[in-house]
Amino acid sequence: MRVSITGTGQLLDLQRKLRAAGHENIRSSMQRRIRRAAEPLKSDLQDSIGSLNITSEGRKRGKRGGPSPTTRPLRATIAGAIRISVRTTGNPGARVWVDRSALPPDITNGVLVRLNEGRLRHPTFGNKKRWSQQNATPLWWDRPIRNHQPRMAREVARVLDDVQRRLS
Repeated sequence: MRVSITGTGQLLDLQRKLRAAGHENIRSSMQRRIRRAAEPLKSDLQDSIGSLNITSEGRKRGKRGGPSPTTRPLRATIAGAIRISVRTTGNPGARVWVDRSALPPDITNGVLVRLNEGRLRHPTFGNKKRWSQQNATPLWWDRPIRNHQPRMAREVARVLDDVQRRLS
C-alpha cells in the first residue's frame, strides 16, 4: 500500500538545475520541506489505524477460547511501520507507505489490503484449520490520503516554485 505525489517532469528539471548550480543546501532544504508537507498525512494515518474499530462476532456457545498467542497489538504494530520517503533523483516525489520489513512475518500485504476493505480473516489462535473473521471500519488508509492529497500537492508545488525562484 503506497501513495505517491510526484511531479516527475518538474522535479527532474529542478534536480538537473540544482546539480548544475551545485546548491546542496537548497536541495536539502527542498527535501526537508517536502517531508514536512507529508508528516501530517503520516500522523493522520497512524491515528486512523490506532483508532480503528475492529470487531468480531464473538465466541460461540460451547467453543473454547483463550489468550492470544501473540502479545503485540496489531494496530500499534501497523502504525509503527508507516514511513515517509522523499526522493529528488530517479523517480522523484514523496511517498508514504507501510514498511513490510518493520512488520512481523505473519502480517502481509494481503492482511493490510483486506483490513482497508473492512474485514480481517485469520487463523484462530494460530490454528490454520480454524479461521475467524473480524470486521473493521473500511478505508482507514484511503480516506486520510484523499483528504491530504490536495494540501500536499499545493505544498510541493509551492516548494518547487520557491526553489526555482532561488535558482533563477
